[in-house]
Amino acid sequence: MTLAIGQSVPDFTAPATGATTLSLSALKGHQVVIFFYPKASTPGCTTEGGDFRDRKEAFDEANTVVIGVSRDGLRAQENFKTKQAFNFELISDKDEEVCKLFDVIKLKKLYGKEHLGIERSTFLIDTEGRLAREWRAVKVGGHAQEVLKAAQALHAES
Repeated sequence: MTLAIGQSVPDFTAPATGATTLSLSALKGHQVVIFFYPKASTPGCTTEGGDFRDRKEAFDEANTVVIGVSRDGLRAQENFKTKQAFNFELISDKDEEVCKLFDVIKLKKLYGKEHLGIERSTFLIDTEGRLAREWRAVKVGGHAQEVLKAAQALHAES
């Protein structure tokens, strides 16, 4: 399933760090940034998460909640969040339900071998639960700042 810009994002509920369960419907009234990353505690994912962490105050001012998602288990997600002092929750999507909803599981090549993995992607959802923007095949450098600018612009429109 591929979501289209302007389409309502189906509700989901998933286990997350901080002994919480996150559901999209509970965040209605807030803009939501969901960023998908391949694996906790790897260099690119650490940099990306840190870039979102360092902009948390600005995201808050734009009424935007940030959530990270990978297929790692809760223990790996908790360790990643603690070690990097992330100030947002991370979803453990071991069953790939959230990944499939956003169509981020792709065939990837690593050292000449093909495997299915998460394509680094980010989605901005408006206060009504509609998909406002998407970024696929993300390059980490400057990405969080670009997403922040989009969230600020969307907030200014509302």
